[in-house]
Amino acid sequence: MRAPVPCFWFYTVEVDVRRVLFVSLSLLILLRPSFAAEQRTLICFGDSITAGYGLPSGQGFPEALQRKLDRSGYHYKVDNQGTPGATTKDAVASLHTILALHPDVVIVEYGGNDGLRGLPLDVTQQNLDLILTTLANAHIKTLLAGITLPPNYGSDYIQSFEAIFRELAAKHHVAFVPMLYKNLAHVTGTLQEDGIHPTAKGSEIIADTLMPTLTPLLRKN
Repeated sequence: MRAPVPCFWFYTVEVDVRRVLFVSLSLLILLRPSFAAEQRTLICFGDSITAGYGLPSGQGFPEALQRKLDRSGYHYKVDNQGTPGATTKDAVASLHTILALHPDVVIVEYGGNDGLRGLPLDVTQQNLDLILTTLANAHIKTLLAGITLPPNYGSDYIQSFEAIFRELAAKHHVAFVPMLYKNLAHVTGTLQEDGIHPTAKGSEIIADTLMPTLTPLLRKN
């Protein structure tokens, strides 16, 4: 009669399984912080002001925002989707590309070129309305940035132009900065020679202007 063989094999398998489970659980625990710090996307969707027209790469307000968010502990990738010369009509036409990026937050900065070209105000309002409606239907948090026009356009036209942003912000209940340039006034060195586009210094101030309204839309974890 053959002697029974000790079950060392079963013991070895059990130990190996325990070891694999222990290592797996340890890795999950170690990786948990990286999941919590998962990077989200913030898109700056606008015209030449957003694009950083006339500035070296990295000196526009979206890049200034990225630096400020990083320092404040917000894990967001700021994507500069600015297009020099773009109108609200152009923004509507390219809106599908923004949706395809699946952003968590979008800053909408359009309308300035409409005003400078004297386009009908009702068309500008309709286009911005469609943009905000589309973003809302996609459940994307939105910040609307208002802008003004040079004084030579006349007070009546300027007041009607500025009212577009206030009315749309109230209609859509979005975060709103009524005047993107409000903190640039009377500060030397904030605008380029054309008197329209911000310098690097101006871009930093614009980012500071946006931050208090933007951060309630963001999450740190």
